[in-house]
Amino acid sequence: MPTRKEIAVPAVHIRPSAGAAEYPALVEVWRSAVDATHRFLAPADRDAIEAALASHYFPGVLLSVAEVDGRPAGFSGVLDGTLEMLFVDAARRGSGIGTALVAHAIEEHGVTAVDVNEQNIEAAAFYAHYGFEVVGRSETDDAGRPYPVLHLKLGGFDAS
Repeated sequence: MPTRKEIAVPAVHIRPSAGAAEYPALVEVWRSAVDATHRFLAPADRDAIEAALASHYFPGVLLSVAEVDGRPAGFSGVLDGTLEMLFVDAARRGSGIGTALVAHAIEEHGVTAVDVNEQNIEAAAFYAHYGFEVVGRSETDDAGRPYPVLHLKLGGFDAS
């Protein structure tokens, strides 16, 4: 008789994005994740970012999709060794999808850096758990909005 409860962890398959055809599904994942983790965003800023995902942000990165049961459950975007985005559907948080995406980004795409909103304390702790260290801070995000950003590097890598 088992002495502890078995926890069912979904099988996660990470694959390259199918491109623009799946952007609407990725926007849904983004919206779910942001609603759960980015409560600090002003509604107008949230809407502006969402409106630019498919036209600006997604095409600018190498997108990887975490699929569970044949549906996108999370995704990451990498550019030049930097993890530019990682979002997991709120219903799937804590199930290992974020971990799988980070591992994939590091192992397959050579990621050594990530920026995280300072107000997103859970994300900062998540990346610290995987060896990322704060090496800098900016008062605003990359679009000049008033959301401080922490710049993190994977431990053992030059911060320059």
